[in-house]
Amino acid sequence: MPHQPEDGRPGDSGPAVRPDTTRPAPSRPAPSRPALTRLVGDVTDFAQTSWGRAPVLRTGADAGAFADLLTEPAVDELVARRGLRTPFVRVAKAGSTLPHSAFTAPGGLGAGIADQVSDDKLSALFAAGSTIVLQGLHRVWPPVLDFCQQLAADLGHPVQANAYVTPPQNQGFDDHYDVHDVFVLQVAGRKKWSIHAPVHEAPLRDQPWTDRRDEVRRAAEQEPVIETVLEPGDALYLPRGYLHSATALGGVTVHLTLGVHSWTRYAVAEELVALALERLADDEEARGSLPLGTSLAGDDLDLDLVGKRLREVLGSVDADDVAQRLQAKRRGAQRAAPLGPLAQHVLAAALTDATTLRLREHLDATLTDTPLTDTVLTDTVLTTRAGSVPVGQVPAPALRRLLDGDVVTVADLGREPARELVEAGLVVAG
Repeated sequence: MPHQPEDGRPGDSGPAVRPDTTRPAPSRPAPSRPALTRLVGDVTDFAQTSWGRAPVLRTGADAGAFADLLTEPAVDELVARRGLRTPFVRVAKAGSTLPHSAFTAPGGLGAGIADQVSDDKLSALFAAGSTIVLQGLHRVWPPVLDFCQQLAADLGHPVQANAYVTPPQNQGFDDHYDVHDVFVLQVAGRKKWSIHAPVHEAPLRDQPWTDRRDEVRRAAEQEPVIETVLEPGDALYLPRGYLHSATALGGVTVHLTLGVHSWTRYAVAEELVALALERLADDEEARGSLPLGTSLAGDDLDLDLVGKRLREVLGSVDADDVAQRLQAKRRGAQRAAPLGPLAQHVLAAALTDATTLRLREHLDATLTDTPLTDTVLTDTVLTTRAGSVPVGQVPAPALRRLLDGDVVTVADLGREPARELVEAGLVVAG
């Protein structure tokens, strides 16, 4: 699903005013990566030999290994009792996606919603051989939400989740490739998978398989890299670009697909060039007009001058400046751990010096020293996925403990700063 970036801006140093400087919040030693370990086993080996390079098939696990994430009864609950709307459900048959009207209906009395999923229509379509796709489960199903947030933290890359529910002896989609890495977790039933080598290595998000239909079709006729039947509890990792198709065998099958939208070197280049162009806009000569009557032929473009200026500004961009822009986008690419507004209201109203608090999970917090005036005075701001709050009045030892994941008291933080952090949703009950 699409993600919207969040803005961030670096500052320039000067003799009198301290610059805006963003630094990662203090952190504990390297994480254990529990979600990733569950999927791949040896994380170090996976990172060195497979990440972004080669498929990984893990079989022989407990058949109920993923039952805590999704089950067949959970699928029924989602489509029948959760009031899902498009695009959280999609339906496909014979490689084509059906129109929303084929499986939606008005919500009924008191619910002026025209595109709620119709369990009646969905049941008939499924019986006739259509595949049900539950999209965005990382937003609507708590076990998947929690697991995806941990997996994203383990990987350092955003994660989304879809579930594919296929009737017996049916194939939901033809051979294709994804523009993101995927982990396939077989939940129920058996599904035959055919994996073929890429026709386009490491595709970007604007390089879909539909741009290469003929190449994909020809490649799918070749010998597969992997051909296997996934049983419940099996897991498969596919880097972006690998062709794949799946067919249900003998009964209803359910699998989770966890999509990993990797940060790429191309994304780094985009931010580097964007920063360079911002700085080039300050160059009067670069802003100058081309010759009167120009035909925009090569000789009229002043490429020597423009190239020279561009190379100069590219060379002046600091890696930390690029990092700040990417970190701001990363904050916008995922959400922090779920937060209960009513629980936060009760917590804020009942604070005492002994109340224990902890940092809300998955905030992706950074500390920024921001100038207050035209002097050297600054305030420290805690910037997170949930917003920003000044924390200059919080004692440094308590702030370090909070950001390290420790439980602290209101007395440690100070009554007013603690209340502000609670009301902003940055800390929760410890």
